[in-house]
Amino acid sequence: MGKAIENLSRQQCFELLQEHPAKLGRVALAGPRPVILPVNYGLDGESVIFRTDPGTKFHAAVHKAFVAFEVDDIEAEWKTGWSVLVRGQAAVVEDPQMIERLRNLPLIPWAEGTKDNFVRIEATLVSGRALRD
Repeated sequence: MGKAIENLSRQQCFELLQEHPAKLGRVALAGPRPVILPVNYGLDGESVIFRTDPGTKFHAAVHKAFVAFEVDDIEAEWKTGWSVLVRGQAAVVEDPQMIERLRNLPLIPWAEGTKDNFVRIEATLVSGRALRD
């Protein structure tokens, strides 16, 4: 018998994002050539925060692009797991007080580079699904 798919509430989605051990997700950028890029993330209220250097993700945030951000977790042996999708507008954080506060998040990029720019994705639409017994 197959597994049941459960739609998750907004609150459940943010709880899963907060509890994710690796804090690694993917940001999807639309455009003439869509791209999906991995990022380490943190949460600031109901906003997803990641750090980046100038490049594709930074360019999208400077132009306040609408993006999708996805995190999932699976247990292959048990064939269970969940996925959370956050959609909203990305923006570079420019307020010095907010930047100082965000520096205190446990947000340590895995990739090389200084990653001095903070990007905030305002969580306009949040959805999630879980595959459970």
